[in-house]
Amino acid sequence: MLESALLRNCRGYIAGQWCDADAQRTMPVVNPANDETIATIPAMERVETIRAIEAADSALAFPTPAEKRSCWLAQIAELIIEHRRELGRIISLEHGKPWEEAQGEADYAASFFRYYARCIDMLSPRHLPDRPRGLRWTVHFRPAGVAALVTPWNFPLAMLAKKMSAALAADCSCVVKPSSRTPLTMVAFFALLEKLQFPRGKVNLLLGPAEEISQAFCEHPAVRVISFTGSTEVGRQLMADAARHLKRLSLELGGNAPFIVFADSDIHHAVEQLIANKFRGSGQTCVCANRVYVQASIVEEFSKQLAARVATLKVGNGLHPDTDLGPLIDRSAVEKVQRHIDNALAHGAVRITPEGMNSSSAKSGNFFPPTVLRGVTAEMECVHHETFGPVIPILEFENEDQVIDAANSTEYGLAAYVFTQNASRSERMLARLRFGHVGLNTGSGPTAEAPFGGMKSSGFGREGGLEGLHDFVDPQTIASP
Repeated sequence: MLESALLRNCRGYIAGQWCDADAQRTMPVVNPANDETIATIPAMERVETIRAIEAADSALAFPTPAEKRSCWLAQIAELIIEHRRELGRIISLEHGKPWEEAQGEADYAASFFRYYARCIDMLSPRHLPDRPRGLRWTVHFRPAGVAALVTPWNFPLAMLAKKMSAALAADCSCVVKPSSRTPLTMVAFFALLEKLQFPRGKVNLLLGPAEEISQAFCEHPAVRVISFTGSTEVGRQLMADAARHLKRLSLELGGNAPFIVFADSDIHHAVEQLIANKFRGSGQTCVCANRVYVQASIVEEFSKQLAARVATLKVGNGLHPDTDLGPLIDRSAVEKVQRHIDNALAHGAVRITPEGMNSSSAKSGNFFPPTVLRGVTAEMECVHHETFGPVIPILEFENEDQVIDAANSTEYGLAAYVFTQNASRSERMLARLRFGHVGLNTGSGPTAEAPFGGMKSSGFGREGGLEGLHDFVDPQTIASP
């Protein structure tokens, strides 16, 4: 069992109290590196969810001044940084990602709380400079209500930070539902929140299966905002279920990111950026490259450099200091990645990296070797569907129009990346790509200071930046003599 000073109460948190599921239902938490159970958590359902929502709704009766909210956010950021090593260790144990990378996730999470602590005054009342109709007009930004925050397993701390930082800045009360695969990070985080002595019900934590908890979020009228990161299929279901009460939704859904490399690019730089982008979390991120388009005239050299670089990566337990890639989250994830590779190979693709793993510690568990495929075509599964694993499929292209059509030929529009030294081409490409986040000569993902979110079936709403506050406030216009 996992021992940590931050996990003394491995339970949910409702109305300022740690609590178990009413019927003493429990479920295991498994380390994907060895499939061993590292903890047992309560399996909460509808009755606990209703209690958490009602506690959060009661807390809304006591508005918190902006100065106090800013102080909370800054203190949360400090607590995360102070405990980044232990938070990183917990993330590594339940997710599998390398410990150093997991500590980087803690830093990233802290940046959102720090950012909104600085810019919370953007929610101050705004006075119109004129007097339309002879009246004085003031726009206030009121908390939208109870915010249900539903987070995925691939970034167990950062995804919550994106949502909660903006929600608390707006003075919403929060009910948090983390993934049942990686709940311990959130238990540890709530142990830190407890130090700040929030009003009862201001922050609440539910642990357990998603279906009943999410259904209660959709049905209870006090929940006014549901912020969800996950699959497009579940996002569509949430929209249908939340329609009755006209709830506001913020949805970050599936991705199928193109990574486009033109012949005038710095090949070494593009390769290094692709490595950093693709293998974060062992390829289990929504913004990592899923389709790599390389202009035909450089595909041989690009593939050679990429294969050589991938061959240096080491797969293993995330707590081992020389590990570059940890395990995938579970056996079904391994099987999906293998299916995509088998499908590609059966239709003519060629593997240009070794089948084995460059590690002696990855002989058990849910490990998968980083794999590069050449000769990939548009019909293959790894092009149509998000692999969510350490596979790089390389497709060739000849010109701008061809690659733009290929890149946009997906229902998803979350992230894309373009590498070229031609300024005119850059401008044309960026204007035509239908993706919410586009990296130009960089594989970098989002930052706290800028809005991030998807287009098309990748969802709507934004996290980060001033736009990230908009999902959690209701503007109220006051007209007075």
